[in-house]
Amino acid sequence: MVNDSRRRLPDLPAGLPHDGQHETANLVHSAAVRLLRTARAADTELDLDGPRASLLSVLVFGGPQPVTKLAELEQVSSPAITKMVSALESAGLARRERSETDRRVVLVSATPTGKRLLERGRAARVRAIAALLADATEAQLQTLRAASDVIAARLTLGHL
Repeated sequence: MVNDSRRRLPDLPAGLPHDGQHETANLVHSAAVRLLRTARAADTELDLDGPRASLLSVLVFGGPQPVTKLAELEQVSSPAITKMVSALESAGLARRERSETDRRVVLVSATPTGKRLLERGRAARVRAIAALLADATEAQLQTLRAASDVIAARLTLGHL
């Protein structure tokens, strides 16, 4: 039995094997993209574009990072990350400091203002997703929690 919601998600891209792993990956990918769009709509109160919000999230949850590591994590060039860091710094959301262990390294960290802003934005996104799940059954919520655990564990292990 194919769930009605699956019919609204795109079919498996051409050239991929029609097996459980790829079909599930396709469904998770398509649902995740749509879910992120829904959550991102709540970001209007952040007054940050997506890349800057992503960078601030890395700083808040990952702690202070060297600029080169931030560029790698955000998959952008060094000049692009420097521009983004400067914008966050100008807005009072991030700061640069020399590493105490290696004075050649500049670490970027979130300021308390940046942390508060990100938490407000995160709360708004969680509320938007919770509204989407308002009529879900407890069994459906448990399934989503289990799926989230599987995905989070794989991400932690570096599979993606």
